[in-house]
Amino acid sequence: MLRRMNQTIRMTTEPDFQAWMGATQARVEVALARFLPLPEIAPAKLHQAMRYAVLDGGKRVRPLLCFAAGALTGAPVERVERAACAVEMIHAYSLVHDDMPCMDDDTLRRGKPTVHVEFDEATALLVGDALQSLAFQLLAEPGLLGDPERQLRMLHALALASGSRGMAGGQAIDLAATGNTLSVPELEFMHIHKTGALIRAAVQLGTECGAPLPAEAHAGLDRYAKLIGLAFQVVDDVLDAEASTATLGKTAGKDQQQNKPTYVSALGIARARALAEEMRAEAHAALAGLGTQTKRLAELADFVVLRKF
Repeated sequence: MLRRMNQTIRMTTEPDFQAWMGATQARVEVALARFLPLPEIAPAKLHQAMRYAVLDGGKRVRPLLCFAAGALTGAPVERVERAACAVEMIHAYSLVHDDMPCMDDDTLRRGKPTVHVEFDEATALLVGDALQSLAFQLLAEPGLLGDPERQLRMLHALALASGSRGMAGGQAIDLAATGNTLSVPELEFMHIHKTGALIRAAVQLGTECGAPLPAEAHAGLDRYAKLIGLAFQVVDDVLDAEASTATLGKTAGKDQQQNKPTYVSALGIARARALAEEMRAEAHAALAGLGTQTKRLAELADFVVLRKF
């Protein structure tokens, strides 16, 4: 019985949120280091750069959401680790490519030089390509779920969230919008794809790792994830305008320098903050009726909106 409880995400004797978050982030770091190719394996430079891009940095919001969603369905830890690492690898690849000179042309990420600065542009391009492939390799592990149909749903969800109808499409819209003024609905459309798609996939993948949920529960979780994805971007825009480079670990004020449309440029800082608070309240409401195991999801909604970095 004790072994079964250790292998499954439970919340019976719960640590506080900060302790849970720290423990989960540490677990994800160990899992990522295990799944990434060792740095001495050929091609060594590429593998070193992949590890540089992924390890030792980031809030791991998407893996945290994966684990919190897995708690709803009694998901085994080993499954959730794979799903969480797959989502984080997609996220890391997107950051590597976004920072390149042909995109946002940034030199700092997570408090250290960006991959194309530390290595070179060609290596950075290959790092993104390799991380994307490795993410799908993790989810395609034979027998991961014991249910091929559900495993295919997970692969489909991550592919959809990553491609032109998701994150990559949102980045394309973002690049095309530079120098233009966007309305709040237009900003929402862009960020539902660019930021929100992968956050929604993280929640879905974590949920799919455990016992099936009824359709109405999936709908509530998806609404929660959609709101969290948008709130995350609203707060990101506020922090870009208010916080320092040292606090953020990336270049502050870059949106304004590049004349990018943001929630701050559309609404001002005070109204943008108020919008994030509204989204937080709606995210909490979306969890109502889903049972007692939504505590971590609710706490993550608070973390996303109230964070300072």
